[in-house]
Amino acid sequence: MRTHGWSGRVPVNDAEAVARILAATRTTIDRRGTATSIADVARELGVTRQTVYRYFSGTEELLSATALDAVEGLLERVMTRLAGIAEPDAALVEGIAAVLEELAEDDYVGLLLRADKLSVPVVGGFTSADARRFARTMVDRLEVGWAENGYDAHALDLIAEIVLRTLQSMVIDTESHRTGAELRAFLDAWTGAAVRELARQGPVVP
Repeated sequence: MRTHGWSGRVPVNDAEAVARILAATRTTIDRRGTATSIADVARELGVTRQTVYRYFSGTEELLSATALDAVEGLLERVMTRLAGIAEPDAALVEGIAAVLEELAEDDYVGLLLRADKLSVPVVGGFTSADARRFARTMVDRLEVGWAENGYDAHALDLIAEIVLRTLQSMVIDTESHRTGAELRAFLDAWTGAAVRELARQGPVVP
């Protein structure tokens, strides 16, 4: 790790350097929004652009890392909104709606999903193996008695994928202006119906 710059406070290791770069990126996003660049973050830190490039290959990777760093906070806010919802279809419909509403207000995760920042890697990442594992973890955290409602492990994997593909589609569709009750009614007809059908089918054979 290089030992100059950093406004006189050199990180003790690479982990601290990355954490400070991400913190500086959030500060810069607060000020400049989608115009944030590597050069802006370097100035905020008191380092050269080359120092930031040592850890991130470019602005897109830096913004992606900043978004990933903020995902847990966003999802915790969503889970708080879902407290007490025990019906499988209702929990998932409200969960998807809550994620979309939180993304619209989020300056870090939501930044990458705005029309001028959307890219093939970002859109494709919605259904990556890591995203599916993460979505399954979140499905398991819902206050829903999945087994008691007729869902086996494979059904839950399918539900996690359905949630991700629904979010992917809704994010790409920048022309949709559904909000509130209208949004939830649409999600119930789409995702809620699929979730109810899985319960009626019983155990699903992969």
